[in-house]
Amino acid sequence: MGAFLSRSTSDLATSDLATPHHICRSVETAEELEQHVRIRRTVFVEEQGLFEHTDQDDFDRDPTVHHVLAYVGSVPVGTVRLYRLPSPVAEERLWKGDRLAVLPEYRHLWLGGPLVRYAVATAAAAGGTRMTAFVQLTNVTFFRRLGWSKVGGPVAYVGVPHQRMSIDLT
Repeated sequence: MGAFLSRSTSDLATSDLATPHHICRSVETAEELEQHVRIRRTVFVEEQGLFEHTDQDDFDRDPTVHHVLAYVGSVPVGTVRLYRLPSPVAEERLWKGDRLAVLPEYRHLWLGGPLVRYAVATAAAAGGTRMTAFVQLTNVTFFRRLGWSKVGGPVAYVGVPHQRMSIDLT
């Protein structure tokens, strides 16, 4: 997969980062996967307390799952994970995105959008027709602005309300 590149020099002017670009790309090495897991642990275990020790699950051991890192220069600062789901509709090639995380000190760079767009583009390029995600309620407006729609009402996930959302990939 190619890298998604976005420039935001106005945001970087207030940071101590030396490079004015963000890149999202799929993890390719064991070291990159470790960085991906570290960022998720920082956000979902240490910061949000959603999981006790780790947020890793069976999908992390599946070689078909796409793990994505967002970089600022050479520093990995964000993640998203995506994978194909079985669908009850034969024509629908359903994908799921999850574990969207950006380290707190880099959130002012608005990297969630590039990560979500990269995940959507990756699933579409793999032949996906629809992508779903369970989104924390505070992020629903953000996802709607990216073209996602609500599906049903909020549900509890690890004790926190989440909204199921989807986007058409065709």
